[in-house]
Amino acid sequence: MERAPPAILFLLLIVNFGIAQNTTSKADEFHVGVILNLGSLVGKVARTSVSLALQDFYAIHPNYSTKLVLHIRDSMASDILAASAAIELLEDYKVQAIIGPQKSSEAVFISKLGNITQVPTISFTATSPSLTSATSENIMQELYKLMTMQTRVFIVHMSSTMTSLLFTKAQEVGMMNKGFVWIITNGVANILESLNPSVIEAMNGVIGDNPDESPFNKLSIVGLWGYDAAWALAQAAEKTGISSVRNKPWSSKNSTCFESMAISTNGTELLGAIVQNKFTGLSSDFDLTDRQQLKVSVFQIINVVGRGYREIGFWTFKSGLSRKLNIEGLKITGSASMLDLNPVIWPVESTEIPRGWEVPTSGNRLRVGVRTSAYPEFIKTFKDPATNATKVSGLSVDIFEEVVKRLPFALTYVYIEFDTTDTTTTGSYNDFVYQVYLQKIDIAVADITVRYNRTLYVDFTVPYTESGVGMIVPVKEDMIKSMWIFLKPLSTGIQLGITMFFSIFEEKEKLERFLSRIVILVWMFFLLVLTSSYTSSFASMLTVQQLSPTVIDVHELQKKGEYVGFRRGSYIEGLLVDIGFERSKIRPYDTHDEFYGALSNGSKNGGIAALVLEVPYIKLFLKKYNKGYTMVGPIYKSAGFAFVLPKQSPLRAEISRAILNITGGDSIIQIENKWINQNSNQNEDKLDGLGAITFESFGGLFLLTGIVTTCSLSVAMLMNRHKKCKQNARSKGDDQNECGHGQQGENGDSQGNRDDENGNCSDIENQTTLSVPLSSNTNGDQLPDNRCTQTIKAASLTHTGSQIIHRGDKSGMSLSGSS
Repeated sequence: MERAPPAILFLLLIVNFGIAQNTTSKADEFHVGVILNLGSLVGKVARTSVSLALQDFYAIHPNYSTKLVLHIRDSMASDILAASAAIELLEDYKVQAIIGPQKSSEAVFISKLGNITQVPTISFTATSPSLTSATSENIMQELYKLMTMQTRVFIVHMSSTMTSLLFTKAQEVGMMNKGFVWIITNGVANILESLNPSVIEAMNGVIGDNPDESPFNKLSIVGLWGYDAAWALAQAAEKTGISSVRNKPWSSKNSTCFESMAISTNGTELLGAIVQNKFTGLSSDFDLTDRQQLKVSVFQIINVVGRGYREIGFWTFKSGLSRKLNIEGLKITGSASMLDLNPVIWPVESTEIPRGWEVPTSGNRLRVGVRTSAYPEFIKTFKDPATNATKVSGLSVDIFEEVVKRLPFALTYVYIEFDTTDTTTTGSYNDFVYQVYLQKIDIAVADITVRYNRTLYVDFTVPYTESGVGMIVPVKEDMIKSMWIFLKPLSTGIQLGITMFFSIFEEKEKLERFLSRIVILVWMFFLLVLTSSYTSSFASMLTVQQLSPTVIDVHELQKKGEYVGFRRGSYIEGLLVDIGFERSKIRPYDTHDEFYGALSNGSKNGGIAALVLEVPYIKLFLKKYNKGYTMVGPIYKSAGFAFVLPKQSPLRAEISRAILNITGGDSIIQIENKWINQNSNQNEDKLDGLGAITFESFGGLFLLTGIVTTCSLSVAMLMNRHKKCKQNARSKGDDQNECGHGQQGENGDSQGNRDDENGNCSDIENQTTLSVPLSSNTNGDQLPDNRCTQTIKAASLTHTGSQIIHRGDKSGMSLSGSS
């Protein structure tokens, strides 16, 4: 494709052209009208660029059969003068194309004339024909309306005259202060240098995009577009040729000057040739196939400061933002990151990045929708009897009010109750959320679960509660109630080993051998380790047993055909059906008392084997009914409870940030203790016995101890009784023997002697201590009479406190203790 030579554009010529001079006599004149505001910088640049483009074009193509002849008219920034100039050009010069008009408001009428006469209109400065002019009063009214809105980011796209008026009035009403963001399009940025210095000062802090200037000239993008537009029109004229015109027959008797206007016969063909023409121009790739504005390859991001502007960075369609560009290949040399750009100076010379929105100054309060939950601990609504205002309480409300306190701005709000006769159904919750989409409320506050189908039309904040769905199931208590639980930590082999140890190593007498002591020490160490292991294992067994649920898998309940419960109206019903439960096996309940009763009865007695709830509801239930139940799961992932906002709400980011601040600190613990933990006091009597060691748990140990103790006591008593009976029988036999020996003696002295001897023996019996020394009997002393000796032996057996002392050898014995 051909490319216009750029070297000639170093000259900035201000020339008043009427008709371009012919270089050859053979070229047919192709008349083109040009309507610009020649008093403006844009108009001057556009006129010069169009004229230079034709000079360059025909210098390269001197033998073309057509040559554009320009008829330039000054609109003087007047829509009426622009329309009059268009009529004159169409009527007097039979122009076959019009370049311009300069303003969008001028293009409204001229484009309609072009449609009637089928004359293409090419404008490279007007952007939207629907834009109209506004007065100073209109601008003030619109600015006041903008101040009542939340947004503080405004994009300006208008003419230089309107731009000057807008920013002057914006400064008057205080909209050029901190917190406001003004962005100007390239149409405004191109004419920035032509504005009054006072207007530029009022625009301080404004940012905009300006098509990057060509490295070969200092013309603005308007001049480059004008140059390329004239080049494209010259090529299209050569392709289609000169049009043969005809006058339009007007049927009206009161016809005006329109009856003398010529209708172009090749206007449609000329327009098609312009649209289909593609080449690389000075501005960028010239391509109007989709009849859209010419695309710019590089934009310069500027920031208005002082009486001029400073460069922030560059933007390209392919590579995005960057601080610097490589001029040769237009490639990014820096990082495409916002941090890499030059800092922006915002209005009133602020370097703090604006938030982009503020609380409206109109005084409208945020409409906070609330509704009563089936769990009043989360949210409950009621009417103030004095003012009839809606009052709310609960965990969700406390979190919302804490969020408002932590916002970086003041936020006033009013509670609006959502009326519903059924507070438990899912439909009522969906209807409540839908009120945000209908814009009847600004935010919904309740125990609302984040669901995918709801995110299609509203936005959610981050959750303020735990996420997921779990099960409440009973814990196992069979082992805890077993009377032989103390034997569970010991296997059968260990039990036999302990029995053998005490049987073999019963300490009947003192161990004197060193090896025996080594063996007993090893066994004692073994018993020490065994005792410690037994203690830890037994404690762990009791703890784990208390936390062990009866079932850990929801699919196990489904396979066994067990009944499960859920909160009436919850989406969990559909979840259980998706898992595979039959609807007849799913039972709905409304209150915690109903949940507790159903779990207590069990699946076989008209109740349920497990209760499926959201995790926040499970925590609330377990705080109230915490004996014998535990949570399993989560069995299903969900996002938890959150607040509902409209799509793209500016409040979402700030509220979510405040929620994260609350849930990550001590505030959430205090709020949960206020609304959830207070209910656990109702069952402190149940907590007292939870996990305690009862008589039933160690019934086997008590039974074993009682049996062994009773048997041992009985045996001891029987042995003692038997011993006494044996002693009594022996005593009686000794008395009888003494009587037989007395009868065998003689009468007289012998009888007396016998009495003396008996008397002496009696004295011996009455002594508490009997000493029988053993001597060598070297003196030939005679031992006492045999009868007395036998009596002494009997007496020593009947007196338990007697002491017998052996002395000397076995050949002699002496008695002491008698006279």
